Amino acid sequence: MKTEVKKTGQHKRELTVQVEGDIVRQKFDEVYKRINKEAKVPGFRPGNVPRDILEKHYSGAAQEGVLKELLPEAYNQALGEADLHPVSLPEISQVDLGKDSLSFKANLEVRPDIDLKNYKGLKIEYKPIEVNADETNQALDKLRKNYQQLPDKEFARSLGYPDFEELRNAIERQIYLEKTRTQQVNLENALIQQLLKQVNFQIPSSLINQQLERLAKQAQVDLALRGMSKEEIEKQEHALRENLKSESEKQVRIFLVLEEVARRENIARDDKMTKEVIEFLLRQADWIRVN
Repeated sequence: MKTEVKKTGQHKRELTVQVEGDIVRQKFDEVYKRINKEAKVPGFRPGNVPRDILEKHYSGAAQEGVLKELLPEAYNQALGEADLHPVSLPEISQVDLGKDSLSFKANLEVRPDIDLKNYKGLKIEYKPIEVNADETNQALDKLRKNYQQLPDKEFARSLGYPDFEELRNAIERQIYLEKTRTQQVNLENALIQQLLKQVNFQIPSSLINQQLERLAKQAQVDLALRGMSKEEIEKQEHALRENLKSESEKQVRIFLVLEEVARRENIARDDKMTKEVIEFLLRQADWIRVN
């Protein structure tokens, strides 16, 4: 197989792929064998139709089958040989299939090169989480507003706790968990900001547009759930998209940087990638305790 790569834009590439010889002939053989099992040709039983007769009656179906299987295989092999990482589906053109040859062009957008130097040992400053008595008392006072007529024990029992001390402990645990969640978000954001400061790259427009579409649709759903009419949502659509452009670019930039870490560390690039990469970065970080 021959592969040529032409740069047609900052993130755009044109692949010219040529497949010849046994690979194409073998694929035709495989497809014709499958067709032969169900071929309905007068005078022949299915599975016993001669190849030349099959070619007369089913050449179109055979070519369609070969293209359906061989073209994606050749395209993916060409990507590997050229070390290209697409971010969008290719535009396939100039397809030419013969009995022993296949050629086509594929135009695609590729992932930008991300020169990420330091992602291990990032410095993270943190404070040990504590819950003081004032915080617990304030939370209890808020709860008491609707139960002021009840002494402490009755107040605790009305909320499902055997005594006031158990209620107080539960409130402390809840505050602790909320602080833990907040700290986790802050630490993750701090890590990501350190990564983003290291890199400067342009994002393929198709990725930004895809994310913008997702955010815009979600925003429209949210507005509809709040009771806004379809007509009013449509009036605000342009302004909505304008407001979401920068957020779309930010989210894509973060994703690409995290994906680069995943690629280098052989972390699966699936739905769990972001979570697993952040966990990896946290394990590798230099934790600095501050008072």
